[in-house]
Amino acid sequence: MPKLQVVIASTREGRAGPTVAAWFVEQARAHAGFDVEVVDLKEVALPLFDESVHPRLRQYEHAHTRAWSERVDQADAYVFVTPEYDFATPAALSNALQYLVHEWAYKPVGFVSYGGVSAGLRGVQMTKQLVTSLRMMPVPEAVAIPFYSQHLNADTGVFDPGETQAKAARGMLDELGRWAGALRPLREAARA
Repeated sequence: MPKLQVVIASTREGRAGPTVAAWFVEQARAHAGFDVEVVDLKEVALPLFDESVHPRLRQYEHAHTRAWSERVDQADAYVFVTPEYDFATPAALSNALQYLVHEWAYKPVGFVSYGGVSAGLRGVQMTKQLVTSLRMMPVPEAVAIPFYSQHLNADTGVFDPGETQAKAARGMLDELGRWAGALRPLREAARA
């Protein structure tokens, strides 16, 4: 079964990322097309990129980079759960992406974005430019949740954006599965 890493992109205090990610992980596990792992960039805690050699050479100096490389390399597909910061990619996500090159290549990526009226979509568009330069395939299917806080039960802390978003999640997961399979020969050739 292909491995899907669900990456929580926001690292700031008071973030909604873990709550939105918990909802999406339920959707992904119910979909049953992937072995699902949650990766929280706040827990990964990468410093601002600090390698002296370009990542394309894979000559990692630091233990945190080697650990990040090993973890990312295990996945066949990714979903980034992300807000937008100032119409842009959160700095922690951009930094995490730029630490590596080969480990991301020939893998599909989907987005669960959330925010106010824009649902985080402007940040997703910027992130798509970055991931394509790493040879990742961003799938067009996505989950975009506007006004995410209206779907959060203040008493229980449960997030539920409704059936429309659940259907969008299933469609995105189906497409990620197709692309993960289609890109497998490219990943295997790159590793050889």
